[in-house]
Amino acid sequence: MASQLSFSFHFYCVVVCCCFCKIRTPSSSYAGLSGPANWGSLNPKFSTCSSGKLQSPINIIKNRAVENKKLTPLTRDYKLGKAILVNNGFNIGLLYEGSCGVLIIDGKNYTFKQMHWHSPSEHQIDGVQYAAELHLVHLSDSGTIAVVSMLYELGDADPFISKITNRLSDLAKDASAGYEEAHIPIGALDNKLLRKNTRKYYRYVGSLTVPPCTENVIWSVLGKVRTVSKEQVEALKAPLRAEFKMNARPLQSMNGRRVDLYDDKITN
Repeated sequence: MASQLSFSFHFYCVVVCCCFCKIRTPSSSYAGLSGPANWGSLNPKFSTCSSGKLQSPINIIKNRAVENKKLTPLTRDYKLGKAILVNNGFNIGLLYEGSCGVLIIDGKNYTFKQMHWHSPSEHQIDGVQYAAELHLVHLSDSGTIAVVSMLYELGDADPFISKITNRLSDLAKDASAGYEEAHIPIGALDNKLLRKNTRKYYRYVGSLTVPPCTENVIWSVLGKVRTVSKEQVEALKAPLRAEFKMNARPLQSMNGRRVDLYDDKITN
């Protein structure tokens, strides 16, 4: 069986280095003594999880979001990229080899690094928690992290997830065989489907939603909720151990933060 990695440092290395590091740290999870309420005390490097004032996720209240005319349409130039489907042990994600696109914020490029799913959703809108949430993680040359969040409600199957359904089954088989953290090459994957429905988004400054809970992450939560089938949600959970199948961090305090809104119907 593959040795268990700390999901926090594993995730951090994926974001910053696009590689996987073998660092042993106290295990974190979503339940019990190692759950979110105790993340900050598991390791000194995780202290921001409990002491930070810019933590994510949050509940976005529509009528409190401030229309910001300085915001521009969400510019994402994604392209074909070689992807690896990864069971991180704490969630399922796609890691890209090399550059497969950028997110542009205020004229600054953020390179698209990886994506991963949470179920149920971490962010909420007007107190509604959705079936799942996809995080598209980007990194600038200066080390700033920007995440685009897509929320899913139960309904029709998501076309993008449909492209990897068979491989998700392979991950589940690997997990059953004892390989908890498996990597499966997907090959060239078209990311154009991920650019749809970006006419409205909410922008705020938050954090990573897993340890070390690094702050000053630029969040763009899309206003358009996509659909995902129940079978797809189950497929995303199937490879994970029981304590990670419900992998949503609880809502965090706003601490006076402002949520900005971009809506092209209003802007135009």
